[in-house]
Parts: sequence; structure tokens; C-alpha cells
Amino acid sequence: MKKRVSAIGSATIINAIATGYGSAFGIDLDIILDFKSTNNGEMKFSSDIGASTNLMEICVKNVLNYFNISNEDISFEIKTKSNLPMSSGLSSSSALSNGIVLGLSSIISHEFNKKPLDDFDIINLAIDSSLEAGVTITGAFDDATASYFGGVTVTNNEYREIIHKENMDELPVLVFMPNFHSSSADSDVSKMKLLSPLVETAFEIAKSGDYFKALNLNGLIYASALNFNSQIAIEALSSGAYASGLSGTGSSFIAVCEEEHIDDIKESWSQFEGEIIETKINNKGCVFK
Repeated sequence: MKKRVSAIGSATIINAIATGYGSAFGIDLDIILDFKSTNNGEMKFSSDIGASTNLMEICVKNVLNYFNISNEDISFEIKTKSNLPMSSGLSSSSALSNGIVLGLSSIISHEFNKKPLDDFDIINLAIDSSLEAGVTITGAFDDATASYFGGVTVTNNEYREIIHKENMDELPVLVFMPNFHSSSADSDVSKMKLLSPLVETAFEIAKSGDYFKALNLNGLIYASALNFNSQIAIEALSSGAYASGLSGTGSSFIAVCEEEHIDDIKESWSQFEGEIIETKINNKGCVFK
């Protein structure tokens, strides 16, 4: 049996590290995962993107445990390719774990006549795997749900609850990636929690549905806490972006805009050292191809 899954990344509206409440939206950058059942008794993982094989292996282990299936009863290959940058604040770990759990659970439910996992079983297994692998601080329920469902989600990460979920206009999104990378698992949590009262204000704005204002405020707060250059966001805003800010704990900044402002924003970012990626908001989420 073969399966192919497209697992998308997401961008931050509210980073949940400071308060436990978050919000994110799907973006049209993805990891493509190809699954192929084999008869060689082995599990093989390969990646053209430097994806964490440790995370992949933990996802597989947890899916097999969920279905009570032994490693000896199934063998397969998983290959990944992607245009979603790794370790850049764009939910690559959430996308990878969502994609692995979704694809493998589908194969197992078919080949072993098991009841398929529902959406939240998949998301929770993916989050548990990411926590076990040490690639996230909070479990990133906001990132995981935005990646899985697409559109925007507003969440209580501590209790893994979706407060609100809806589609967004599929506006262009520009991603600015400075010439270095960071990891949320390595971030200074104490610094971020110091600013929790400000983040709470931004979250209330997000809950009211003013996602762009919330994104702007959140981005400035976390850029300050983590010593990122907030001028990257300010230049995008002055060039016509609806919203711009740090995504996750960096290193990427994102800008949401209309088509007519893309060139102006790219020009304003030319003064900074880094790469620019053009994408858009994605409302489809993780899907079989």
C-alpha cells in the first residue's frame, strides 16, 4: 500500500509559551510524506530536508502502540520532501508529526481492519510525540491544529482545547528568514513569561477576531523578549502589510498583505540579510494527495 500526505506549516498569531493560550494559521508551505508498505521486515526513514528521524521514529512507535501492533507485524518506508523550512518558527515539527501519524494510522486501519483515528486522536498523538522528542516546549496545540485543519485556530494549549476555528481569506504571506535558525525548545522561557500580561492583551484581541492586530502586538512582544530585530516587521507594515511579526520563537518573520504590496515589502526587506519565501494562507490543512 502507498499513501502520500501533504502536511502544512503554520504561522503565529499568538505564541502560547508565555500564557498557555495561542493562535496560529495555516500557510501553504508543506512537507510531503510518501508511505510505502514493504515486506522486508524493516522500517526505513529518509528525508531531503533534514527532518528529525528521531521525531519520525517516536511518532511511528506511538501509533503502533496505540493500535497495539508489534514492529514485527508491519514494515514500511517513509520518505519526506519539503518546501517548509525546518527550525524556523513555521511549525515544521507539528507538520512532520501530524503527517506521520495521519499517514501511518490510515495504512494500519486499512491493513489491520482497525477503527481509524479521529482528527483529535491524530493531533494528540502527534503532540505527545513532539513532546517526547523534545522539539516543543508547550506541545504547540495551536500550531498543530492550524497545521492539521488549516485556517486559523485560537486555542487553550494547556487543556488542548480549540476556542475558535475558522477559514481566512487566502491572502499572500511573505516569510523572511534571517541567516540563522533557532529552536523553540532552546528558547528562554523565563524571559517570555515576564511579558505574559502583554501577551494576554494580545490574546484577548485575537479572541475578538482581530487576528492581524494581535499578530502585530505578539510579534513585537516576542521579538523584544528574544532579541530579534523588530524593524523587520515594522518595515513590512510601513510597506503595506496588514500584519507582520515574529513567527513562533523565530527566526522567521511573516507578513500578510495584498498582492499589490508584495514587491514593496520585499524591497523593504532587502536591507536585511536573509531569504524571502512567497506563500499564502492555507485553509485545507493536512490532506492526502
